[in-house]
This record gives sequence, structure tokens and C-alpha cells, in this order.
Amino acid sequence: MSQETILVTGAAGGVGSTARTAVAILQEQGHRVRAMVRKLDARADKLRDLGADVVVADMLDIVAVRAAMQGCSVVYFTMSVSPDYLEAAINVAVTAKSLGVKAFVNLSQMTLSQMSETETTRSPQQRQHWLAEQILHWSGLPVVYLRPTAFFDGLFLLQAAKGIREDNVIRLPFADGKTSPIAAADVGAAAAAVLANPAPHIGKVYELTGPQSLTMTEIAKEFSGALGRTIRYVDVPPQIWEAKLLELQQSAHVTKHLVVMGELHRDNRYDRMTDTFQRLVGRAPISAAEFARRHAAAFRPA
Repeated sequence: MSQETILVTGAAGGVGSTARTAVAILQEQGHRVRAMVRKLDARADKLRDLGADVVVADMLDIVAVRAAMQGCSVVYFTMSVSPDYLEAAINVAVTAKSLGVKAFVNLSQMTLSQMSETETTRSPQQRQHWLAEQILHWSGLPVVYLRPTAFFDGLFLLQAAKGIREDNVIRLPFADGKTSPIAAADVGAAAAAVLANPAPHIGKVYELTGPQSLTMTEIAKEFSGALGRTIRYVDVPPQIWEAKLLELQQSAHVTKHLVVMGELHRDNRYDRMTDTFQRLVGRAPISAAEFARRHAAAFRPA
């Protein structure tokens, strides 16, 4: 067990947060964890209850970032989808380089493995993630790159839960494309495994997927068995889905990112599988059926 302090950024998080699971596992193992949050609220209180040292800092304020990172040897950089992602990533990386951290664990996304200067996507978030990784590579920092595929949490707890509750339907614009979602909690567990002993992982890229690559129709069958009622998949026209996102007052940045994710799913770009999670954590990742069982309350009819 290391007695060095591990800084976790974006620690409060929301639906799909990997940081909270990472903090909980590291604290349970006896590591020193400093949880960086943007404001003090109930989520920060829960982190403090876990035993984490909670500090307040906006990642767009490099002075505050430096104060939060003082005395930390390992950094887990994670941040939600935001038009300010790239600036925040640079602030955290510059500070980590200046303070001489021993390991910088960066959370991005698996689509970056298919991107280059000439091959990109229309998602502003994916482009910022790719640029951030280039900067980290140039920096000379001791980086570990975590690249998970799509999260169960975002797809089903945020996008599809209402339809499952109200009329037993998963509505997404994925057509017959296959996907292998991973639970945010599993990504957090993989991050904790690396953060607990980062030295063997420096310089490596870890692509993380769930245990199966399935069409949405097949995932609907998995949810049916887990929830004890028939769940169907209805393919939503992309234009209708985009209009719905805007109706829900999603920002232009988030909407564009989700629209592109839909495009990539329809093009079968999310049909990908790795055994990386099993190798890092020592168990299989959560399946679609298990995710549905664990979050059954979110899918239960009113």
C-alpha cells in the first residue's frame, strides 16, 4: 500500500462518474486520496464520509489547481463532457509537470484509438480528448491512458431510462450497430487498480469494454430477462433524437457529441471488444443484464 497522496479530479461527478468508485476503492485499500470538487455539496460530503480529503478547485483556475495538487504524487484526471475540457486538461497537465508527479492517469475514450491528424470525428468532445492526449504525450509526463468505450450509465440511465419506465422501450438512433458498453463503476475499478500501483502501467494505453458486443435489440433482450418484462428496441431517426436532446436543454456541445456517437454506432464503429478490464481488475466486467438488475429501480414503471 502506497502512502503517497492520490489526487482525483472531478471527484463529485454525476451519472456515469468513475471518480467516486475509484475514491471508494482506494480509500478501502488504505490509500491517501484527495478528492477535488468544484463546489461543496452533498456529493462532496459523501466523498468526505469515505475518508477522502476534499478540496475545492475549478479546473479552469490553474492557481487553484496547483494548490489542490500540492503534495500529491499521483493524479487521476477525469472530467465530464464540457466545451472547457481542453483548457482544463492543459491546466492539470501543466501543474502536474511543474510539481513533478510520478504518475498521471488520464481518462478519455476508446474512439481516440481510431483517430489521427487525418482521421477524426465531428464530435467536439472527441476532438478535444484527442488533442489533450497529444499534449500529454509531448509533455513527457508519466502518463497512463484509459480509453473506455460508451458507458451503460449514459446510454441507459440518462438517455433510455424514461422510455423503459413508461412503455418498456429503449429508444436510441443506433440502428443495427453493435456496441459493448462498460459500466462507469467498472471504469472506476480499473482506474483504482492502476492508481494503486501506477509504475508498471506508465506509457500504456488501456482500452476498456464490457463483456459482450451486442445490437440494441440484443441488449433489450438482456434487459427483458433481468427486469422480468419484455423490453423492445425502437430505432429513432437521428433528426428526431437530436431534436429531443435540444428539447431537454442539452448544451450544443453535449448534443453534438451524442449525435456523433449515434452516427458512429450506426456505422458499427462501437463493435469492439477487449479483455483489458479482466486483466487489470481480475474479474469480468458487468454485463447488460447485471447492469439492468443493479439499476432496476431506475427502470421500474412509476
